[in-house]
Amino acid sequence: MKLGIIKGHVVATRKDDHLIGAKLLIVQPILPDGAAAGAPVIAVDTVGAGIGETVLFAVGSVASRAGMHPNAPIDAAIVGIVDSVDYHSALKGG
Repeated sequence: MKLGIIKGHVVATRKDDHLIGAKLLIVQPILPDGAAAGAPVIAVDTVGAGIGETVLFAVGSVASRAGMHPNAPIDAAIVGIVDSVDYHSALKGG
């Protein structure tokens, strides 16, 4: 799983039948400290996330397991809404 922030949504009136009814969101991957970590991805929302929220998302073949239908063409899925991240980087020196 990866951390990300919801930056927007995508509307596609024509899509694969297995994606009908699915909410598509734009997720900016982030590091635990909040810094951007790569290009944004489009993910299927399975948890009711909204713009500005920090989320957990899965990518690759496992992402399709989180969707409504196991044969849906999903390669990224939002699987959790993050309440907090407690991250401590390694201390320098000593």
